[in-house]
Amino acid sequence: MPIRIVPATLRDLSYIAANLRSEDRAEIDCQLDHWSPALLALTALQGFAYVAELDGNPEAGFGAAEQRSGLWIAWSWGTRRMKRCVPEITRFFHAVLGPQVAAKGAWRVEARALADNDLALRWLDRLGATQRCRLPGYGRNGEDFFLYDWTRESWNNVSLSKTTGTEAAAAGADRAGQGRAGAGSRASR
Repeated sequence: MPIRIVPATLRDLSYIAANLRSEDRAEIDCQLDHWSPALLALTALQGFAYVAELDGNPEAGFGAAEQRSGLWIAWSWGTRRMKRCVPEITRFFHAVLGPQVAAKGAWRVEARALADNDLALRWLDRLGATQRCRLPGYGRNGEDFFLYDWTRESWNNVSLSKTTGTEAAAAGADRAGQGRAGAGSRASR
C-alpha cells in the first residue's frame, strides 16, 4: 500500500472531514460550535496543509498555520485508515513541515489534544513535542485537553532517531483506532 504526501486540496480535505474517525470527530465537535466538512477543510487550507494518500485515496490531513507572528498551530485529522499513514506523516513532519514552519520564523508551534485521546497524546510525544499543561474545561462541554508545543530552542533537540522506530508503534498501538498527526497528545500532542 503506497503512501504519498501531497499538497492539500479543498476536495481532499472535505472528503477526509466527511469521513473522520470517531476520535477526531469528538475532538473537533468539542472545539467548534458549528462546523461542516467543507468549512473545516477550508479552514485547514491556511498556512501549510498536506494530505496523506493511501493507495491514491486521501486518508489524513495535517499541517500548521500561523496564528500571529511567530506562533503556529499544528493540526491533523483523518479517516479510520489514517493509522497506516502515521509513519510517513511522521517522516514528512521532520523532513519537510517542521523546516518549512521554522523557515517562516516560528518561535513556537502548539498542538492541543483531547485528554481522552491516548493515541494522539502518544504520537505527540513521539513527534518530540513537549507537554506543557492540562487545559481543564477547554472543550465547549467542559472537556479537558492537553497543550503541547515545540519551541525554536527545543526543535533542534528533536531527534529523528527518536521517532523513526516509534511512529510505527504509535500507528499500531490501537488496532481498532489510528494515529493522529500534529494535533495533540498527552505530553506533546
